[in-house]
Amino acid sequence: MSNQSDPSGFSIRTANAADIPTILALIRELAEYEKLTHEVVASEDSLREALFGERRTAEVLLGEVDGSAIGYAVFFHNFSTFLGRPGIYLEDIYVKPECRGRGFGEAMFRRLGQIAVERRCDRLEWVVLDWNESAIGFYRKLGARPMDEWTVFRITGQPLRQLAGL
Repeated sequence: MSNQSDPSGFSIRTANAADIPTILALIRELAEYEKLTHEVVASEDSLREALFGERRTAEVLLGEVDGSAIGYAVFFHNFSTFLGRPGIYLEDIYVKPECRGRGFGEAMFRRLGQIAVERRCDRLEWVVLDWNESAIGFYRKLGARPMDEWTVFRITGQPLRQLAGL
């Protein structure tokens, strides 16, 4: 993935291992915004292993203004059996509040769309908290539509260990 920039000094680049402290700081900012700081257990070591280790499980784009990180996107591939094609699942997208409304989030989505098309993916998916009306409005403006007929299920912690028979 190549870097992309515009005259405003905004650029998007693929993160590297040296960016781990920045990525973790942005994750914590997002968690604070979403009132979920109590759920953040990620560490620099866990991010290093997941993002840059032997078996990489996700990728990160950093949005920067004049070299300073103002946002990020974490994504990974999924697969649609009905389409018979891969997709991209966007785990997080975040732009610092003071930088919103300047087109940076839209530029990051455009880059994710380009990556999806380059990789022959047929969908880009993510979830949003029900109360985040500004994000929902932004996503609708991009042409996204809610998948109201689907309910997200999750198993974590001890129930996951029990499922695994541990």
